[in-house]
Amino acid sequence: MLMIRNRMLQNVLRWAIPFVLLPALVIAGAVIFGERRHLFISFAAAALSVLLFLAGIERKKTGTRRLVLTAIMTALCIAGRFIPLCKPVTAVIMLTAMYLGSEAGFLTGAMAALLSNFYFGQGPWTAFQMLAWGLIGWIAGAMAEPLKRSRALLLCTGLLAGVLYSMIMDVWTVLWYGEGFDLQLYLAKILASLPHLVLYAVSNFLFLFWLAKPFGEKLERIRIKYGV
Repeated sequence: MLMIRNRMLQNVLRWAIPFVLLPALVIAGAVIFGERRHLFISFAAAALSVLLFLAGIERKKTGTRRLVLTAIMTALCIAGRFIPLCKPVTAVIMLTAMYLGSEAGFLTGAMAALLSNFYFGQGPWTAFQMLAWGLIGWIAGAMAEPLKRSRALLLCTGLLAGVLYSMIMDVWTVLWYGEGFDLQLYLAKILASLPHLVLYAVSNFLFLFWLAKPFGEKLERIRIKYGV
């Protein structure tokens, strides 16, 4: 009975954290707490991301190995942010999720945003970046098997991931400009940022085109060898 309850709690956390708790925290941070509490919101988002990862460890007994691999992929994402214009961050997050699971993908995306912004600059936008990249990782993990089988689907998903990231970040921009969410301003911001959105989506496409096979083969070998 206790095992069943624990498993039910884990399943609830796997859905509630990325789609309910963390989005609510991020929106509350922008609307209620404002800029002065942005580090508190970012660290709270990081704590939720770690809790999501821990919810998966109970189901997979190789949690320590999985955590080490996730940390390595997070470091690669952080290094990728230093590449000008086209950045491989989203591609690496998606590949992490496909081979290490949704929880690992979410944690990689969230921590890559938080840690790299100690160099690029922390602010109320950090929590939105954590949410955007985290969700991309979670979704890629949930779609892992179809994405592995179909390269065309993987590349199309990479394009859509660029759109999703930009649309989530545009929500922050609208909340920052006004006192609440304004749909007209949001649509105008999407149109204004269209060149950046296209560049980001195309960079995801290109990096997945180049990295999916070599990274996938290496991660699959590690996953099988160490039972991750």
